[in-house]
Amino acid sequence: MSKGKKIFQYVFLTIVSLISVFPLYWMACAATNASVDVIRGKLIPGTYIIENFKKLIASQNLAAALTNSFKYSIILTLVSLFVCSLAGYGFEIYHDKGKDIVMNIILLAMMVPFAATMIPLFQMFSKAKLLNTTMGFILPTISTPFLIMMFRQSSRSFPHEIIEAARIDGLSEFGIFCRMFFPTMRSTYAAAMTITFMNAWNNYLWPKVIMTNNDTLTMPMLVANMIEGYVTDYGMLMLGVFICTIPTVIIFFILQKSFAEGITGAVK
Repeated sequence: MSKGKKIFQYVFLTIVSLISVFPLYWMACAATNASVDVIRGKLIPGTYIIENFKKLIASQNLAAALTNSFKYSIILTLVSLFVCSLAGYGFEIYHDKGKDIVMNIILLAMMVPFAATMIPLFQMFSKAKLLNTTMGFILPTISTPFLIMMFRQSSRSFPHEIIEAARIDGLSEFGIFCRMFFPTMRSTYAAAMTITFMNAWNNYLWPKVIMTNNDTLTMPMLVANMIEGYVTDYGMLMLGVFICTIPTVIIFFILQKSFAEGITGAVK
């Protein structure tokens, strides 16, 4: 590659990176500025972050929203990883034509928008008295076709010789899954955990429908509540958005290497 092409690539990638990072930078700056400065488009950090935080905790139940979001997201992530990985493992390791048909039906479910099933789900959960509950939050997304497909694809690279050797040694099928499959597919679990946690944390529509009590609101719901009314304090609003963004950013940066390996199906 010539020197001119390499310089062009670096310049292009630098520009694209700056464009991608700019919304995060603007959000962080807006969280430290007064509402009037945000409206004017001020692009440098200000000194109003403490005032914005005081107004935020005075007008919104920030502690409850953070607690609920962490609780719902962590529980959903753990349960979803176990269910989807077990399903994906079973579809591939105990493979037959019947399971292929079932898998195709599951994948077709990805084409159905959630809005089309939201009203029937709400009626079902209302009759089952699952409104304002953790179970009501996690059940609709406890198993997703994407994660099942992801674990099934990863299971194809899992050495079957290990399974046969473990069976000869007398290890149970569930023991093989827990003691052999799980440690080997750590990168896949890391990628799935990142996706599931981010989706659960940022989920707004379903919690807004099923969580009718103010004590059960989540961070996306809290941010939406700050937009209501005749006057919006954009400094306080952007601080709420910034706080809501921090956990997903931390999770992604911690697991970014494993995330890339898990998406590409790397097996160690």
